[in-house]
Amino acid sequence: MERYAHISKDFRTQTLDEHLRGTAELSAKFAAVAGMERLAKILSKQHDAGKNSHGWQCYLKKSSGFDTSIPDAECDKGSHSDAGAVYMLKNFPKPLNLLLAYVIAGHHAGLPDFYGSGHGKGLLERFFDDGERLKTELLDAAGEYANMPLPEWCTPYELTRFYKEYTKEYIHMWGRFLFSCLVDADWLDTERFMKPEDFAARREPMGLDELKRRFDVYIESKRRSAPDSRVNRIRNKILERCIEAGGIAPGFFSLTVPTGGGKTLSSLAFALVHALAHGKRRIIIAEPYTSIIEQIAKVLKYGTDDEEEIKQMKERGECLFGEENVLEHHSSVDPDKELYTNRLAAQNWDAPIVVTTNVQLFESLLAASPARCRKLHNIADSIIILDEAQKIPAEHLSAVLSSLKALVKHFGVTVLLCTATQPALNGEIGGGSAIVEGIEECTEIIPDTAGLYDSLKRVEYRVYKDDITKKASWEEIAGELSKKSQVLCIVNKRKDCRELAKLMPKGTIQLSGFMCGEEISELISEIKRRLKLGDDVRVISTQLIEAGVDVDFPSVWRALAQLDSIAQAAGRSNREGRLEKGEIVIFNPESEPFGEIKIGAQVTTTFVSRPGFFAELSPKSFYRYFRKFYGDMHSLDKSRYTELLVKEAAEGRIQFREFAEGFKLVDTSGQKTVFVPYGENGKLGPELIERLRAEGPSRELMASLQRFTVNIPERLLNEIYAKGGIEDVHGYYVLNKIFYKPGEGIITDSLYNYDKDNFIY
Repeated sequence: MERYAHISKDFRTQTLDEHLRGTAELSAKFAAVAGMERLAKILSKQHDAGKNSHGWQCYLKKSSGFDTSIPDAECDKGSHSDAGAVYMLKNFPKPLNLLLAYVIAGHHAGLPDFYGSGHGKGLLERFFDDGERLKTELLDAAGEYANMPLPEWCTPYELTRFYKEYTKEYIHMWGRFLFSCLVDADWLDTERFMKPEDFAARREPMGLDELKRRFDVYIESKRRSAPDSRVNRIRNKILERCIEAGGIAPGFFSLTVPTGGGKTLSSLAFALVHALAHGKRRIIIAEPYTSIIEQIAKVLKYGTDDEEEIKQMKERGECLFGEENVLEHHSSVDPDKELYTNRLAAQNWDAPIVVTTNVQLFESLLAASPARCRKLHNIADSIIILDEAQKIPAEHLSAVLSSLKALVKHFGVTVLLCTATQPALNGEIGGGSAIVEGIEECTEIIPDTAGLYDSLKRVEYRVYKDDITKKASWEEIAGELSKKSQVLCIVNKRKDCRELAKLMPKGTIQLSGFMCGEEISELISEIKRRLKLGDDVRVISTQLIEAGVDVDFPSVWRALAQLDSIAQAAGRSNREGRLEKGEIVIFNPESEPFGEIKIGAQVTTTFVSRPGFFAELSPKSFYRYFRKFYGDMHSLDKSRYTELLVKEAAEGRIQFREFAEGFKLVDTSGQKTVFVPYGENGKLGPELIERLRAEGPSRELMASLQRFTVNIPERLLNEIYAKGGIEDVHGYYVLNKIFYKPGEGIITDSLYNYDKDNFIY
């Protein structure tokens, strides 16, 4: 009797053999980049072996409508991945058998744990009786697949070689890579049969050689049109140095360039040259904030982030890389403005240039779910530009650095750490029991970083009232800011932003996480417009504007925080060097920071208190600051990376799911997401919310609504809910419009009672 893997809505059938062969071909192709194509092929040929059972075949035929006469008693959906996992456990030596079993067992439900926990059954419970006897009866469902002989190459030596070259620190990443190859191949082969129109729409990515040609034309045009200023001459030197460094052998690189030094385009120039010199497949740019991503993605797509210029360039067909070659993957992407092919590419990052968030990158690298892990094999043989590298949360340094080192050592990845304030990531990092092994070798692209800093100094730092230990009231700061026609003030918390903005003159713009992404983007565009015209513009913001957003104020005020944050804030002043010196004022607000900001502010205070500190600010200053900052952290491994993924990995005992559930690069515990009715015309918040109410959730609708979300403390949500300000719409929280005020965001009388309030991500 013919066995089927899939039956389409129009009753076309794909046999099980066809699906296993198709998946094996794709998976082997994906795994070849790391030399694991033979193992990938074996995994693929066993991954759906459980579908061979009579009960599962009956279930498929009846549930698809292919044969509705089958009695329910004969149908058994069961777990069709168990048989393949047991095949691996039975036929391969330890611990390789466990590592392969994880891959097949998790290809639908997600990578499991070795030990059972609150996150599901472990391998021991699932496939062994009393933790010892293998449940070989689970192979019965596979029929002839259970007796599939191993290929001749499967000698003890070869099988041991596959994982022996990996230290125990990286074994889990080895398993994730194979998991990614299997999942993407499985889903693509299924799509090829079930949704051939989607499969056909997936295009072959444009080659990086063509993108390099376009980039060269763009840069030459930009150079010709740029004024011959001192700042632009320095930017050109940085660009040339990055192009020269592109030929250096792959590995870790750092690009330490002061703010306003043109590192976005220079880092891309390095990546394009490096990719062509060493056969890399794609460039992945990771940013800490979505506000930065939107700006950078526009520059990469069109060559500018100015909306009017973008409109003109699209009309003339003169875009830089074009929308089809730059994939934005973050929560604020509007699917209505996104190419359909890019929405498909977002599933597995099959695009030449990917712009994403640190959260998306690292939580995918260390995920357990098939959907998130699917893209991992496309990270191999790529270049990762980790922009604003200092924004990696210190409490997760252990997991992040280990993952990056694994990618560089075993998966052909080059990592570029790109920032004006380079963190100290070499040698032993931390202190006491919180020690992390840093990066052994990292090539700095700029040979004289100290000299570069001196040549690009365009601002003058000063401490408010010359005493960083003296507290300043919001009324005091508001009075100073109100005297200036163009000024930016950056504070640490959302409620600080609200309090200070209330004391400012009418027309002051505030930016904070109490606003949805759509409004934040619109306000940043308005700020740029006013600055360009020379109009008055006063802005009170959380740190969402601090790094990477190209605004240029004559005066910037910064609440006491981490030293790198102060330097990043300085990058929003006198960027183009039009003034003799921009002004940076650091003040100590009455409002206390918390978490990493508090530790960083304490370290900063000790440095800033030294006479002449800012006059001598240099890359060495930041190195010393980060050494002290990491040393003062209580933990650099909050998610228990070593305990759950490394400690027993050599024996194959890995807690994939438990770790993934606990690893959140940005801590949103105690926070709830609400949809807000911002906007009045077109497909904005109110209309999308009405669609949710009428139609229920869909993937496309929920993606569109992401631009209209705000995260708030759960206690605040409960309070607004009690006042009738929030309703439950198909399981999602929707805010009443009277609780959202354009220009301020979410409003409620007791907003200020929530002291431990996240700043912004």
